Amino acid sequence: MKLVAGVLALALTAEGAAAADLALERVYSAPDLSGPRARGVALSPDGTLVTYLRARADNPRVTDLWAADVAGGAPRRLIDSAALIPGERVLSEAEKSRRERQGVQTSGVVSYDWDDEGRFILAPVEGDLWLWSRSDSSLRRLTDTPDDEIDARVSPRGGFVSFVRGDNLWVAPSGGGDARALTQDGSELQSWATAEFIAQEEIDRQTGYWWSPDETRIALTRTDLSGVDVVERLDVNAAGAVIVAQRYPRTGRPNARVELFVASLSGGAPVRVDLGADADVYLARVDWSRDGRTLYVQRQSRDQKRLDLLAVDPADGRSRILLTETSAHWVELSDDFRPLKDGTFLWSSERSGWKHLYLHGADGRPIRQVTQGDWPIDALQGVDETRGVAFFTANRDTPVERRLYEVSWKRPAPPKAITPAGGWWTVKVAGRGTAFTGTYEDPATPPRTGLYRADGSRVRWVEENALDSRHPMAPYRDRLPAPEFGTLKAQDGSDLWWSLRKPPGFDPSRRYPVVVKVYGGPGSAQVRKVWNDPADLLYLQSGFLLFSLDNRGTPNRSQAFKTAIDRRLGQLEVGDQIAGARWLAGQSFVDPARIGVTGWSYGGYMTLMLLTAPDTPFTAGVSGAPPTDWTLYDTHYTERYMGKPSENPAGYAASEVTARLGRLKPDSLLLLHGMADDNVTFDNSTRVMANLQARGTAFEAMVYPGLRHRAGWTQANLMHRTRTTLDFFRRKLGTGTVQPTNPK
Repeated sequence: MKLVAGVLALALTAEGAAAADLALERVYSAPDLSGPRARGVALSPDGTLVTYLRARADNPRVTDLWAADVAGGAPRRLIDSAALIPGERVLSEAEKSRRERQGVQTSGVVSYDWDDEGRFILAPVEGDLWLWSRSDSSLRRLTDTPDDEIDARVSPRGGFVSFVRGDNLWVAPSGGGDARALTQDGSELQSWATAEFIAQEEIDRQTGYWWSPDETRIALTRTDLSGVDVVERLDVNAAGAVIVAQRYPRTGRPNARVELFVASLSGGAPVRVDLGADADVYLARVDWSRDGRTLYVQRQSRDQKRLDLLAVDPADGRSRILLTETSAHWVELSDDFRPLKDGTFLWSSERSGWKHLYLHGADGRPIRQVTQGDWPIDALQGVDETRGVAFFTANRDTPVERRLYEVSWKRPAPPKAITPAGGWWTVKVAGRGTAFTGTYEDPATPPRTGLYRADGSRVRWVEENALDSRHPMAPYRDRLPAPEFGTLKAQDGSDLWWSLRKPPGFDPSRRYPVVVKVYGGPGSAQVRKVWNDPADLLYLQSGFLLFSLDNRGTPNRSQAFKTAIDRRLGQLEVGDQIAGARWLAGQSFVDPARIGVTGWSYGGYMTLMLLTAPDTPFTAGVSGAPPTDWTLYDTHYTERYMGKPSENPAGYAASEVTARLGRLKPDSLLLLHGMADDNVTFDNSTRVMANLQARGTAFEAMVYPGLRHRAGWTQANLMHRTRTTLDFFRRKLGTGTVQPTNPK
């Protein structure tokens, strides 16, 4: 085994470099090459103020809270995080884990919460809570304790602030006064109002409590972790190592037991909600009706082939099933449930073979299908109940573009596009459906955010981020290639979308090496018309082609396309990616002997599977944080696609990496992993290392002390990872000119 050191850098000399070549160091220094971005964009409840998170100009890893008046004027900073971050504060393990689950990559103001009346904004800053009052723009500190206050929010009418501290739920008057614990017997193993690991990591439920609209009740979870296996992992950091006894529910093993209660702010014992006789289920979603008289609960079976929508009486906890979705494969969760004032509700389903919107009556019976066709909606984004119109995003024209549409649920009619085609839209519709904030991007347009009326006309820019002469990317703009998009056929005839980017000064008479950037797993598509990572230009100007392909199992397609991988992870995806590589090898400008592959997480797994496929067309690969044995991964994710190990032993055996390592070519692998990863635990990589060492197969590795799967990576960490990866591909695949050492 070779340990790649930082000194094995890119030989970043200026030899042969053009004047506008991008230096590695510039990619990871301020200001951000992608320009200023508005993250966490929200519209105040009265529709007059847009708020968002913006990275500091002097440090792109720290974010402040900003606001812009809808009527016009320059944006202004509401909360300066640099003035509030305590110098010696160390986040708790619970908060670190929460940020890891949410993929939070910054510090400072990383989230905030409006009340429904638009009077307050609550902002956690590194473990303590601050309340901004709109009436006088004052900022008041609410907590100053050694414990972290997590999952904090303002109650719907602004009367209270709530948060979890010490595994109990606390509430405090927003106008001032002492906080009180609504629950008092919470512990690490028996916690209140906290989303467990599976809920946060896989179910996309980031909270464990829900306010009623009138602020008189709170629905909250009671989570019992005592039956979950303790997986001891070594958390290695620069100063040493500690053993973390993590409650990690591996596939086929016990999950946390989650109960739901309704607590009254006036006191009394919480009311237990009847979730059914089977305790081994997932609490997927919880919502209140508009009048607060009904609590809606989505309950998913352990095998994920059934999803029930329950209507609960919050006074006594009794429940009844309103509707049930079933699938021979799995029922995907969403946030598309929307209760309406008249008791009806909107719901999304793949019952037609494509994900579409449906209108249901208060009794749960279907009234009509609202959208239809051979294309899927992405997500329900909002409603205008006055007009009876739903707003949704969808990949209707093509899987590589996303737009906002509106459709009536009262009068059948084709959807109407609100935003133009050509790229990728991310939107947030205001509560009344009269306006939305939209962020647009495409390969030539960095993310730019504006406020728009419901008809799509722009009211104002929130963050224009124009790629003009003042933009950080301006010196390198002419070197950005226009990606090519196309399709090739899978074995079953499905269209597989691909993208290809060529180096600056591309010469079709030459043969180039290729780096295939892969993810390949369910839930994430790589081939989209979006603004690409500026670091990709380092590969392009080094002489690499960049190629990506979305195999079967990836999203934005039909149910049949997504579920083709059912019970056989690592099989069809690998075949599709190899088909893409063989297509590449047939292009006159590609050197078929110099095709590399790299990916992180599922992409790291795919990299290992591709390098060890029989007669692989890949010469070398960089695998980052790969799951290598699905029996080591968690219940909800793994069992959704593979079932339990006892139910699908052949599928688990075929998907396992180490049994294939005898086919790995010596010196063809660079393995990367964070040594504090609590998602894809480090033993996924150490078992590969041990196996290859026992075989005498040479490989390279780089491990990162103290770093987890997503969160916590600094600019220096990311720069080192890119440098190491680029150096490996330069040595294994060979390129032409290199980027200079000094930033431009």
